[in-house]
Amino acid sequence: MRSVYIIAVSCTAFGKRPDATFQQLTEEAYLDVLADCGMDRDGSLIEQCWFGNCGLGNWGQGGIRGQVCFTPLIERGWFPEHVPILNVEGACATSSLALHGAWKDVLSGQTEVSLAIGVEKLISPDVPERGRQTFDGAIDQLDPARWRDYYAHAGEQLGKPFALGPDRTVFMDTYAMQAVWHMHRYGTTRRQIAAGAAKNHYHGSLNPKAQYRFTLSVDEVLSDREISYPLTRAMCSPLSDGAAAAIVCSEAALANFSSSVRDRAVKVRASALSGGKYRKLDEPGLSMHAARKAYEASGLRPGDIDLVELHDATSFSELFQLEMLGFCEPGRSGAFVEAGETTLGGRLPVNVSGGLVSKGHPIGATGLSMMYEVTRQLRDEAGPSQVKNARIGLIENGGGVMGFDEAVCAVTVLERSV
Repeated sequence: MRSVYIIAVSCTAFGKRPDATFQQLTEEAYLDVLADCGMDRDGSLIEQCWFGNCGLGNWGQGGIRGQVCFTPLIERGWFPEHVPILNVEGACATSSLALHGAWKDVLSGQTEVSLAIGVEKLISPDVPERGRQTFDGAIDQLDPARWRDYYAHAGEQLGKPFALGPDRTVFMDTYAMQAVWHMHRYGTTRRQIAAGAAKNHYHGSLNPKAQYRFTLSVDEVLSDREISYPLTRAMCSPLSDGAAAAIVCSEAALANFSSSVRDRAVKVRASALSGGKYRKLDEPGLSMHAARKAYEASGLRPGDIDLVELHDATSFSELFQLEMLGFCEPGRSGAFVEAGETTLGGRLPVNVSGGLVSKGHPIGATGLSMMYEVTRQLRDEAGPSQVKNARIGLIENGGGVMGFDEAVCAVTVLERSV
């Protein structure tokens, strides 16, 4: 099998950027990713582009999204003419799917250099409902009665009635119901969930690109406004704008780059996907299946991983995914996080970027922002957030909702190459 390398990554600052257009965010991430590997501004080595986005249709651009966003770059001579741009959408996992596509380009031997980019805007002061419409697209709109009935039945079993609210998306309620089940089943506490949130707010305070750069104590997390019991606002990811990108290449192409690029290249050990279903609360999530594929493909085990970026759309999600990814036995993740094991300097640093709850969550760009963080860590370029002696990192990114599963999950394993 061919070896595939990430040779460049970029990420804009995440946050509320109402004056930034989709095209401006695209340009910012694209020019930064070229600069990261010293590629000429014309991007002439790029043979294919995978463009990830979820919300442009709510601005009226339902198709050819990437082509429209790259048109100004092509006209300036900053992106090569006639390069195909493939549009990808998978809700919150969108840009991980873009990276997976670029990886497969190179793995297949049809392409030597491929670009993955994710761009998203959730902030729209003039038409605020655009953000909600983007989230609505991540759950079944053809038969909404199915999931309403599914959640109503689960709520009756849990003693937590299912009810939609104007101050939150339905996804916060689905995470909250899973958290309540975990608390009943294993004795997980709100304080343990809050410990994960406080940890990630601390990590975010060290990240200059994070949306939230302030610390919160566990008590402050618990006393914040309740969103859906047991989750408070500080345990939930915010609405964000932003973009991120990566360039991948073959081993043969890597040999043609400078020694500084080769020395900073990161090998993709595995990229695995799984699909969700309407599962029972006591069934494993689809991320377990994607993780097993990734471990098998890479020849690695959970104990080989030095750091993790995972999809904490809520802080309960971090606990759940630690179990699904094999880092904790079921029911043990709350104590694991509360003991500081996942904090920078702990046994398994998790979401040293600040995670989604602090770094931000522009859904079409989130997966590649995780790639950006882990790549920087493996290059030893993460500054005050640096994980010591990091050689292997894992990224888990889920998107959309099928009952209590995501619709799709991507697990990627990266390794320092020198």
